[in-house]
Amino acid sequence: MTGTTTPASMPSTVTVLRDVRPWGGARSDLHVADGVITAVVPHDPAAPAGTPGSTGSTGPENATASGIVDGGGLLALPGLVNAHAHVDKSWWGKPWVSYGGEPGTQGRIAHERAHRDELGIPGVDVTLAVLRESVRTGTTAVRSHVDVDLGVGLRGIEVVREAVAALGGAVHAEIVAFPQDGVLRRPGVLDLLDQAAAAGAEHIGGLDPASIDRDPVGQLDGLFAIAERHGVGIDVHLHDGGELGAFQIELMIDRTLRTGLQGKVNVAHGFAVGQLAGSRQADLVAAMGEAGITMSTVAPIGAAPLPLHALRAAGVPVGLGTDGIRDLWSPYGTGDLLTLTTQLARLSGFRDDEDLVTAARIASADAARFVGREVHDLVVGAPADVVLVDAENVPDAVVRAPRRALVVAGGRVVAKDGELLL
Repeated sequence: MTGTTTPASMPSTVTVLRDVRPWGGARSDLHVADGVITAVVPHDPAAPAGTPGSTGSTGPENATASGIVDGGGLLALPGLVNAHAHVDKSWWGKPWVSYGGEPGTQGRIAHERAHRDELGIPGVDVTLAVLRESVRTGTTAVRSHVDVDLGVGLRGIEVVREAVAALGGAVHAEIVAFPQDGVLRRPGVLDLLDQAAAAGAEHIGGLDPASIDRDPVGQLDGLFAIAERHGVGIDVHLHDGGELGAFQIELMIDRTLRTGLQGKVNVAHGFAVGQLAGSRQADLVAAMGEAGITMSTVAPIGAAPLPLHALRAAGVPVGLGTDGIRDLWSPYGTGDLLTLTTQLARLSGFRDDEDLVTAARIASADAARFVGREVHDLVVGAPADVVLVDAENVPDAVVRAPRRALVVAGGRVVAKDGELLL
């Protein structure tokens, strides 16, 4: 497959997705026009065959000529939203690559720089492969960090845009121009971030301003100046823990309020928030909420869980992402965000139904702003991104992560029975 490859046959366009249970509720029909949900109406099993609400089609695999697709009473969730990905880095679809490199962030960076070219990273084919796998398992929108450095320049962003375009709307993507090798310690990277923002990247990234650049004030001042100039968002990888991490979040809070960038600044990982205790954590979370700062997590095993309930109560939206998927940093990851939702719920100690629904919302509807959408849900006016699973209810879907019976993206059937149609 090359970067200019297009799907051999386009999936069916949906006009009515009938007999589904949005969020496990009553059986309903979702009406769709121009890729948007236009009506959600009670399902009428007695309606004449071949009309919305009828029994004229035979199951979620059947898209009729009129665009009526029968959901067979399956549970419906919004398309999954990957709020923190690195789709430019993956070697998915290539022969197994044995893990190597030295421990720690610095060691991983060096290892990746030494071996990415031999794997064709960044490349349209490898990026397209991991995006296709993500769509197959129900992801219909993604915020992806894309490396911008003195070696690849802005080429990675061009690669990701081309791969997304090759999928013909099956996945919506926003780009974070990401300085994986540091900002200030690599002269010229700030200029590259500025160029990326000017060229249309929706966000610019940062990386551990204290422990990587050793200059948190300088890195953040540089990033916020670019964001102000171009009106883009900021998404900072922050692995630094404890008080060092909290101090950097406080710097971001201060700059967010001073620049008026409320709602446009995200802290990725933010391990410090989960490590702080008592009133210190509560005060920091409250300040983040007042500044309109968001957080994204990859539900990492071994890290202190984020206080999801406290963050949500303070008005701090939280998104869930895969991080890297089978790349030079780690051989783990499949792109299956519903399976990762199970992990998030377990790491958070979720057992009650309400909490398990919260986990599903974090992975879908509540992540709308991470991909530049006003709304991403099974409601009128939302993009017609829908995932059907054979589950009794949402908690059942979260704990089992069953096979995706049908994936609809922008009103088109793009996967069925776990198989991609692109």
